[in-house]
Amino acid sequence: MIDVKVKTLLTLVSTGSYTKAAECLSLSQPAVSHHIKQLEEEFHIKLFYRNKKELKLTPEGQILLKYARRAAAVSNNARQAIEDSRKDISRISIGITPTAEENLIPHVLAAYCNQHDRMHINICTDTIHHIYDKLKSYELDVAIVEGNITSPDYKSILLDTDYLCLCVSPHHPLAGRSSVSLQEIKEEKFILRSKTAGTRLLFENYLMGQFENIHNLNIIMEIDNVATIKELVAHNLGISVIAYSALREEEASGKLSIVPIENSSMVREINMVYHKDFSHTNVLDGICQLYKKMTRASISPLYQHRQSYLGK
Repeated sequence: MIDVKVKTLLTLVSTGSYTKAAECLSLSQPAVSHHIKQLEEEFHIKLFYRNKKELKLTPEGQILLKYARRAAAVSNNARQAIEDSRKDISRISIGITPTAEENLIPHVLAAYCNQHDRMHINICTDTIHHIYDKLKSYELDVAIVEGNITSPDYKSILLDTDYLCLCVSPHHPLAGRSSVSLQEIKEEKFILRSKTAGTRLLFENYLMGQFENIHNLNIIMEIDNVATIKELVAHNLGISVIAYSALREEEASGKLSIVPIENSSMVREINMVYHKDFSHTNVLDGICQLYKKMTRASISPLYQHRQSYLGK
């Protein structure tokens, strides 16, 4: 279904070499070069800069690559959908962030699949920006993300409302405090998510609202793995600001302590965003209902504490 020239372009970009692309495609190197030349002639563009040391796309080449990836995704989805139809299987691909991976979402999705024998869910964990890109190119059917996508091409279902909070080791001097001021924690050793993480951006926005800057904090480490951050904080190697939903079990077990920051309101929506032509909205409704049921059943006293924080 996908044009062989488009497949060649995608392989060339992924391998970064004409020789490697030829090997992957079982073609000669001149054949790979010919496919690229045909694409350039068809669209009247140059795909790559003339640089022998590096295979770098031109701006026009980047545009064509974006649509080539979308075409490949649509082609693969069509093949998979036909195969699933023969086997009477419903399949959806869902993108989640590392923070979402640390809360109930994977458990809910697994529970849903257990309740529906013919359901298959593919989970892709990535940064929020990459998830947006994959959703736009139809590599994903659904994105479970913080906030929403303001575009007429998508619809969304509110899954949950969460908030960021300060977490410390139970052995840290701040543990057990009823609250802590922003001034008090400025000199503490912070272990935070990377600059592109949604939780990090929300924390930075809060700081700006307090006429503060992230650079005024003592950040000793930045990691994109929430589980690793929690483990380091539990060993009293630093403190962090993480979504409450990702800390629920650790707070219940006493592994981590949550301390409210004075005058902070770092509330965020968690939405299931999907293409407006997505045909399995009943599945999303079912996942949403199951999520709420499991959230209420999971560590009930902490759930009540969370609802109180959010003013519900």
